[in-house]
Amino acid sequence: MRFHIGEISFHTKKKTEILDMTQDVGRIVKESGVKDGLVNLWAPHATAALAVNEHDLDLWEDILSAMRKLVPVEADYRHNAKYGSIPHEQNAHAHILNCMIKPDVTVPLHDGKMQLGTWQSILFIELDGPRSRSISVQIMGE
Repeated sequence: MRFHIGEISFHTKKKTEILDMTQDVGRIVKESGVKDGLVNLWAPHATAALAVNEHDLDLWEDILSAMRKLVPVEADYRHNAKYGSIPHEQNAHAHILNCMIKPDVTVPLHDGKMQLGTWQSILFIELDGPRSRSISVQIMGE
């Protein structure tokens, strides 16, 4: 079994946004030379998440809108109260959403290609930006 480790570093531009990371992950998969196995992605951030879904900007706005309705940015959160008026610490909503979405994704790899469905893409979901972010990519297989 072979292992290959890579990292994708980037900057987000908005408080909440969705970025398609599929091509970046694909480049690391190609570099690895692994043909069959698993691609594990990990976002080492408490206020961001990863998901697999469609690359559709309207859908992304729908997802972000639904998140704001489910877990409003401004609410009576104890986490926020601890930090008073420090703007970048008013992020309890982002921590809550991270627990609901999760910071990892695993994609099967066959014949050197990620086995994503026709409409699936790997999405990074920023919940408390703008910030410097990264995704750890681990590829395991033959």
